Amino acid sequence: MFGIGMPELIIVLIIILIIFGAGKLPEIGSGIGKGIKNFKKATNEKEEIEAPDKNEKDEEEQKG
Repeated sequence: MFGIGMPELIIVLIIILIIFGAGKLPEIGSGIGKGIKNFKKATNEKEEIEAPDKNEKDEEEQKG
């Protein structure tokens, strides 16, 4: 896993716990999870370019 062993991972987690505190960790985890979910959703969606409907186009021409 990127050259990080169990001892290094434990040290990093302890440092994160000290910096952010136990109260903020669930919020940070939730934010990271939502970010990953949105990123996956954005990369899996097809790009949809919506062309205006004929009726909408006619209405715009009449207004302008």
